[in-house]
Amino acid sequence: MYNKAFLIGNLTRDPELRYTTSGIPVCRFTVAVNRIRRKGAADGSQDVDFINVVAWRRLAEICGEYLKKGRPVQIEGRLQINNFKGRDGQMRSMTEVVADNMQMLGRKADAGSSSSMPTKEVEAETATPDEEIPF
Repeated sequence: MYNKAFLIGNLTRDPELRYTTSGIPVCRFTVAVNRIRRKGAADGSQDVDFINVVAWRRLAEICGEYLKKGRPVQIEGRLQINNFKGRDGQMRSMTEVVADNMQMLGRKADAGSSSSMPTKEVEAETATPDEEIPF
């Protein structure tokens, strides 16, 4: 079995960095990915998919510090489906990408005033912990 996801797109909002009850950093953000319509679209029109991403530990801290709304980014990770009961009592599911690697794209000037921006990709240190997230 193989579960791998590669995304290249722009952040739709600033990342949200929080900590679990045991102090483990977790960062959530959404990436907008353009998709060209092929079926019967001679004009090359595009659709946009909004993909939820979660990063853990050191990668989460780096994402929270350096990523900003509108910034182009490449994410490598795995798909994860979470099932939960909604407020109305109905069972729901949410699909997200758990980031293993992140690479900031674009020019350094796109990052704003941050001059100490990393120039290479960043990898997650360990696997996702099995504990409740305060979101």
